[in-house]
Amino acid sequence: MENVEKKLQEEAKKLLADKKVDVVIGYERGTLPLTATPVFITDAGDAEKLVYDATCVQNLAKYAHDIISAHREAQKKVKPEDRKNKVVGVVARGCTTRSLVIQLQERQYDRESIVILGVPCDGYIDPKKFNLALDGEQAAEGSVNGDQIAVKTLAGEKKFALKDVLADNCITCRFNNPVISDVVIGDKAPAKAADKEYEKVDAFEKLSTEERWAYFTKEMSKCIRCYACRNACPSCYCKVCFVEQTMPQFVGTSAEQTDTQIFQLLRTFHMVGRCVDCGSCVSVCPMGVDLRNFLKKLDKDALELFEHRAGASMEDVPPLSTYRENDKEDFIYNP
Repeated sequence: MENVEKKLQEEAKKLLADKKVDVVIGYERGTLPLTATPVFITDAGDAEKLVYDATCVQNLAKYAHDIISAHREAQKKVKPEDRKNKVVGVVARGCTTRSLVIQLQERQYDRESIVILGVPCDGYIDPKKFNLALDGEQAAEGSVNGDQIAVKTLAGEKKFALKDVLADNCITCRFNNPVISDVVIGDKAPAKAADKEYEKVDAFEKLSTEERWAYFTKEMSKCIRCYACRNACPSCYCKVCFVEQTMPQFVGTSAEQTDTQIFQLLRTFHMVGRCVDCGSCVSVCPMGVDLRNFLKKLDKDALELFEHRAGASMEDVPPLSTYRENDKEDFIYNP
């Protein structure tokens, strides 16, 4: 990804210098070894801060939406003749571009408000898997060299394969290249072997109703209602979340098991036709709740029933926004 990183810096610098964007959202090196964190660059001279490799975890579409929305709200206080548009440049891999497509389809902002710097993706490191691979040791230094990771700890040096610590959603990703972009950076990433994409969902579907509910209640009993999953999700941008609405009140804010289950059920169903399997919710969950299995179940249903992949293209209308006479309707009678 070294060449991609250099080209990315050059393109970002040019966009900022030519005043084509007001800010570029990307990644910079984190304070800990083998980590990256979102960065918001407004000066062309700072473009060299940008990095791009397997340590870049967050879906940056979340920040693109929030910046544009905040600017739009602020402009309401400005005289109409003095209002200005804000153009955001965003570094976007496959899943990020799918989230941007969804935001555009849901008319959260105009296409002219974003400049998409499309980058290929070979997957990102799952922090939880990485920590397990270190056996509890603290990384002092680290580097990604091709398909290998080298880490120095107080106990010595460790090396392991990158594929062993990739996030689950990256292993079977069918969209590891941008689906939409204004600037294409680097060559296309090779296609993933995605034949086992729904393997876990298939196993889950074979369980009895009682067994599936038991698994759901077991997983949700871990949830502490920190809302990290909601806050990190690029498709969660309601001005008032149903959890915090009081008139009427849909769900309690307590840590009661039923309230937690309702929160997770409703949030999951809000993702119908909108989850791009970027893994943001899973990566930020401090309790390790298996959110992805339930979201992938909905993803599989949307594909089989409506031939729809969330955010796959601007022309592919979300399933809950359209109707076709040849829609498969067996599910209405056989849930």
